[in-house]
Amino acid sequence: MRHLLFLINPIAGTKNKTSLPEEIAGFCTKNKLSFRIEHTNREGEYAYLANIIHTEKITDVIIAGGDGTINQVVGALRNSPVNFGIIPFGSGNGLAFSAGIPTDIQKALQIILSGNALPTDAFTINNTFACMLSGIGFDAEVAHAFAQQKTRGLLTYTMETLKHFMAAKAYPFLITADGQSIETEAFFISIANSNQFGNQFTIAPKASLHDGLLDIVVVKKMNKLLLPFTVFSQVTGQNEMKRVEQLEDADHILYFQAKQLSIQNTGAAMLHIDGDPAATAGNFNIEILEQAFYLLVPAAAGAREKA
Repeated sequence: MRHLLFLINPIAGTKNKTSLPEEIAGFCTKNKLSFRIEHTNREGEYAYLANIIHTEKITDVIIAGGDGTINQVVGALRNSPVNFGIIPFGSGNGLAFSAGIPTDIQKALQIILSGNALPTDAFTINNTFACMLSGIGFDAEVAHAFAQQKTRGLLTYTMETLKHFMAAKAYPFLITADGQSIETEAFFISIANSNQFGNQFTIAPKASLHDGLLDIVVVKKMNKLLLPFTVFSQVTGQNEMKRVEQLEDADHILYFQAKQLSIQNTGAAMLHIDGDPAATAGNFNIEILEQAFYLLVPAAAGAREKA
């Protein structure tokens, strides 16, 4: 007997959520699913739900929100014996898109009903939990600015990106992975468990939620006139992934995989974790968490991963 706990973030993204509780109730009643609906909290604290999960025998926690909300809920409850589902309501929905979960509410609910629960990786940055993608540098600057805006959504994010582009600068980094050290200046570094920023913008085309590896994308200092075209080559999968020891100084973008790495951030570049602004540090220790939680994904996608 499944018992579902739905957590709705009323301020995530731009979509109207007024009818969402009614749609959830109708779907669960039709499919004879026991359910409970709660709202997220401003503080992002969800450890208290562990007791509810235990006493009410919750089997699935369903998050109606964006990547930041998913991060907070999964990070707090990943040691509980539950599956996690997503109804995408964020500005980017990077984790949902990576997992093949559509933004249509009824289709997302159908995955919760009949999808597969797959063990899914996460990672830590200085022991702070991350489940999708984190970044240091330019994209973090945009994330910090975006968080201050009164309106959300792709248009606002695009405007903030364009506003910060001309003032963007490269930062000095020392990256150590697999016993190799790389000293470089870069506009940003993406640490990707999923393959994209969100809104179907793919930064790490080969990234998988289930492979036990992190994809690292380092966009090095270059002429800004070249930057959009170079990033385009990365998002369209034209850049070759290399082993760390194969990376070359002439490469404009470094694309490699690792289970753990460290990054010295002497220029105090900003940090975001799963799209939300986070406090930066002079050094980042980053490590994969293999099979950190179970995520409900479309049955076809689950079958491919198992194969």
